[in-house]
Amino acid sequence: MHIQHHPLLSPSLGTQRALTSFHFGQPGSGEKVHIQASLHADELPGMLVAWHLKQRLRLLEDQGAIRGEITVLPVSNPIGLDQNQNGRLLGRFEQMSGQNFNRHYHPMAEPVFAALRHRLGPDAKTNTRLIREAMRAELARQRPQTELQSLRHTLHSMAFDADIMLDLHCDSRADLHLYTGTPLWDQCEPLARYLGACASLLAEDSGDYPFDEACSQPWWQLRELASRAGLATPIEMACLAVTVELRGEWDVDHEYAAKDADAILHFLQRRGVISGDAPALPPLRYPATPLAGSEDLLAPHAGVVVYRAEPGSLLSPGDLVADVIDPVNDVASQVCTEHGGVLYATSDRPYATAGLGIARVAGNTAYKTGKLLTA
Repeated sequence: MHIQHHPLLSPSLGTQRALTSFHFGQPGSGEKVHIQASLHADELPGMLVAWHLKQRLRLLEDQGAIRGEITVLPVSNPIGLDQNQNGRLLGRFEQMSGQNFNRHYHPMAEPVFAALRHRLGPDAKTNTRLIREAMRAELARQRPQTELQSLRHTLHSMAFDADIMLDLHCDSRADLHLYTGTPLWDQCEPLARYLGACASLLAEDSGDYPFDEACSQPWWQLRELASRAGLATPIEMACLAVTVELRGEWDVDHEYAAKDADAILHFLQRRGVISGDAPALPPLRYPATPLAGSEDLLAPHAGVVVYRAEPGSLLSPGDLVADVIDPVNDVASQVCTEHGGVLYATSDRPYATAGLGIARVAGNTAYKTGKLLTA
């Protein structure tokens, strides 16, 4: 293992933050894997999973079992970790700009295609190498002006050429679930099985350039741009990028973390990044569904929320998810799913204001358009 430090742009006199990454294996010896945790700094289960991964990867490296390059970034957002108000960590949005730490990464497809359209040829592997070289040059041209921009740029520069990128997050109160690109599902399905994901949500463009799509989306966009230009050139889906939602914010638990770390290592064994035979694939808990089919359940009025179904539950249309009780006016409302599917996440607040999103259900029929992620 070797350690690298990545200084961020200093936001003010006398202060500077840095990222610390841990590297296992040898660059160029196999697939490159980038695993980062807690980009939303108040989502902490991933930090513990990353720590468990580091312990296992040290042993595997000592045994000569790593056949590729694996980078682990346990703390990917030191800015957010320093945002505390009245004892509560506020790690989803940067306080200076109000922007989500997991949005607005640099779109790469169009500038890369402009640089390469006359160089892409009939060999997919050669095209992948050329595309990554162009991506590296495009990122090198960027000049971050703020600490937040430098964080985004540093993370993107570390992960853009990864064959596998896992971004470890969590939800408020949830069962384990995944987000990935629709063209990547065949590659992602073994990971969903090993992790025991209750839902896998697929999209080609969920809106506002989150980190996983910044890494993977250019590959299918480049394929489309080449097709529109009349180029019969093969372009691989060369980056499997997955956002892994490790249950809820309070699920910081050694048993969970050890289980999740093992699942990730089993997946890497199956990919050939780690030597040895991977365990047989477990059953898939629920088929992948479009993110555009995710149903958002809202509180019809203010009141106390009483959940009647737990995350991970399989629901039929019309099933009860929660009661919302207004104890002043004696109004008791039932919140039910219209479409059915898997209840994969809920709010962790026992009190809802009118119109608050209190639950999400993964359904198999796409019906939404526009931006598909929450703020």
